[in-house]
Amino acid sequence: MTRSAYDSNPGFAPEEIQTDQPTGKARLKWVVVVDDSLAPGHATNAAICVAAATSPAVAGFLGSDAKDADGSAHPGLPWAGCTVLTAPASELARLRGRAAASDGVFVADMPAAAQETRVYDAYVEAVESTPGDELRYRAVSVVGPRNRIAKMVHGMAMLG
Repeated sequence: MTRSAYDSNPGFAPEEIQTDQPTGKARLKWVVVVDDSLAPGHATNAAICVAAATSPAVAGFLGSDAKDADGSAHPGLPWAGCTVLTAPASELARLRGRAAASDGVFVADMPAAAQETRVYDAYVEAVESTPGDELRYRAVSVVGPRNRIAKMVHGMAMLG
């Protein structure tokens, strides 16, 4: 049986939210890994899409809003940080599989069909008609225990 991305979402309890500490002190680590063969626009799109799916799913991830000296509000950002990496598409599939099988790890992915269709229902249909082991991924977002996530992405390069 395949677990849903929402089966065991990690999150921060209120007492764990330490916005006065470096991001490396947070219990959870968030990484987004993008297919290294994508053009910059497609890579950016893929990273943003999986981040949009991740942020609301992980409790306590967003810090409080900030106001500048003129009083303009700026929405809260992920206080625990996010590292954006790049890897070959085959590594994305491997990462997604390992992360999805790991308790306490949240996974959001962007199958290639998301950038190959222009209608959301067509995307859903394309994914639903493709066996999981045949899906190609453009980006994968994972959040989980810092040491476990660091091992999963060890050796992957920063997107740049």
